[in-house]
Amino acid sequence: MKSTEYYTQCPECKSHVIHDYSKGEYICEKCGCVVMDQVDDYGPESHSTDFEEKTRNTRASGFTSLSLHDYGLRTEIALGSKDYSGKTIDYEMMEQMNNMRKWHSRIRVASPKERRLSNVLSKINEISSAMSLPKTLVETAAMLYRNFENKSEAKGKSVICMAAATIYLACKRCSIVRSLEEIVIAAGIGEPDKSSLKLASKYYRMMVMEMGVFTEHMTSSSSSSAHIISQVEPSASMSEHKTISTTLAIDQYIAKLANMAKIDMKVERLAIDLAHKTHDHMLADGKAPNGLAAAYIYLAAVLLGVNLLQIDVSSLAGVTEVTIRNRCKDILTSFKLVINVKPFMEWT
Repeated sequence: MKSTEYYTQCPECKSHVIHDYSKGEYICEKCGCVVMDQVDDYGPESHSTDFEEKTRNTRASGFTSLSLHDYGLRTEIALGSKDYSGKTIDYEMMEQMNNMRKWHSRIRVASPKERRLSNVLSKINEISSAMSLPKTLVETAAMLYRNFENKSEAKGKSVICMAAATIYLACKRCSIVRSLEEIVIAAGIGEPDKSSLKLASKYYRMMVMEMGVFTEHMTSSSSSSAHIISQVEPSASMSEHKTISTTLAIDQYIAKLANMAKIDMKVERLAIDLAHKTHDHMLADGKAPNGLAAAYIYLAAVLLGVNLLQIDVSSLAGVTEVTIRNRCKDILTSFKLVINVKPFMEWT
């Protein structure tokens, strides 16, 4: 049996397996067959509630991360007032250990390139933690920045704006709806600074053009809204052109705005249905997706008789009320909405 294979049950009798920590084997609980052997254990040496003892028993390998400039393979001088044998360290030795810890952290970054990499990756981790982004996106952003730094020169560029642009590109790759303005605000700049926002968008375009990074999306099936919209016919004077990735982005913006506004689920389903039925059109070319999503939600709320104000949707979407009215006008003038109304029947 190869040690690289992994089994959750016995291949002989299909029973559960038991992990023998002393021998590093997985054994069947019924027939005793050795399912896996020579299994590596990356856990701690012992379980302890004391911080110093837990730090001392931590293994030196087994975990690497792209979000750390040295991939997590490093040696640190821990904080503590006792030596390895448990004796208390005197004041002079404590001062010497503090100086050693300070210089050790400084020489950990040997070149300006590593220092810049460490600063950008630290900022990426900080922004992602503030926005509660998943670990997969953090690793993707770190990988994108490492590839960009290897292909082009990142010297002289703003650390905060570069980190925001990298996270925005990672959000595109991982299909997570976050605007660049939200990321810049989460970076600690405070109010949306136009200069920082323009610089971050410039870095984003530069990364896309120089690295040739393009987002890929899967095809999503359209959801049906029953008994409201039965047919949407595009007018013959307009050309039919729309990409699948734009449709998926509109769907994600609609779901995001619907969750923020806490509206009924039927309004969200109808708005997504409207977006799917109008996807083969040049309606979204050159238009912001958040404005189109707000227009679809407002149209769905009007058709379903839900009381939803334009000012509420515009404040959540980050657009003006005029933009929502213009997008609604574009949708209604470019398409014909056929509505089937069921007659009301009184039971006698």
